[in-house]
Amino acid sequence: MMRRRMRRRAIVGTAVVGGAAYAAGHHSATKSAEQQQTDAQQNAQIADVQDQQAAQPVYQQPAYAPPPQAAAPAPSTGLSADDISQLKQLGQLHESGVLTDAEFEAAKAKILGI
Repeated sequence: MMRRRMRRRAIVGTAVVGGAAYAAGHHSATKSAEQQQTDAQQNAQIADVQDQQAAQPVYQQPAYAPPPQAAAPAPSTGLSADDISQLKQLGQLHESGVLTDAEFEAAKAKILGI
């Protein structure tokens, strides 16, 4: 009877070890298959992104061109049209003798801002 128990224990022990080995192998194979599937999906996504980038036109900045030069404006005298008309009137008054030389020079300096 003792021999039967020992055999049972040996058989049961072997079955447990074999079952554990099977489970570990099965788990490893499943993980490996999942990893391969994940890798395949990532590679497909990378290929899609690369295809999209290749299909898009590449933006190129236009070559630098300096802005066109406008005609240089005439140098400004700083006098408005009103100032010029006042100076003409002063000149006429001075020529006609209404204004003295000192009055003319004072009025002209006032208009010119001197």
